[in-house]
Amino acid sequence: MHGRYTSLTLTINGERRVVAFPTHHTLLEVLREECGLTGTKHGCELGECGTCTVLVDGRPLLSCLALAAEMQGRAIETVEGMQRANTLRPLQAAMADLGAAQCGYCTPAVLLTAKALLAEEPAPNRQQISQALAGVLCRCTGYHKIVEAVEWAAAIERGEPAAPAREALWGSPEPRGATLDPEEDSR
Repeated sequence: MHGRYTSLTLTINGERRVVAFPTHHTLLEVLREECGLTGTKHGCELGECGTCTVLVDGRPLLSCLALAAEMQGRAIETVEGMQRANTLRPLQAAMADLGAAQCGYCTPAVLLTAKALLAEEPAPNRQQISQALAGVLCRCTGYHKIVEAVEWAAAIERGEPAAPAREALWGSPEPRGATLDPEEDSR
């Protein structure tokens, strides 16, 4: 071993954990390597992609830019902390039901960022959702289904009857007169 080590008691997902790690390690490294919480994804390490986002004291934080040694006394939440027995939270269920999570790499950061938004603003509009999620890059989707999932989950969490738009599940209806046969369309 070389370098200096730090031993701290960190509060992660509501549990106090004694963790020893090299002092220079980021929160991302400690969560993944020392705590085994691999839901927090390792992306760019530059704070540009947002896939490493966790909640610290209820607010989104890029864990690749934060030193773990500065986290004592703070409440850290990872995507694993969203688990509630075997039941999905509305955000998780809406993301799954709408196909908003494709490869899934950005999904933990999206879920945590959306959770923080809904804690602050229970009825966000599309612009607020898009603005909150702007720091989490997704290479698989066009973000539309992610925004719809957050809207749907917000309505459910408010106790309102909610269902996604038909198009969110089934796509847009065919234009009148359209056919599936290209030869027929060219006549």
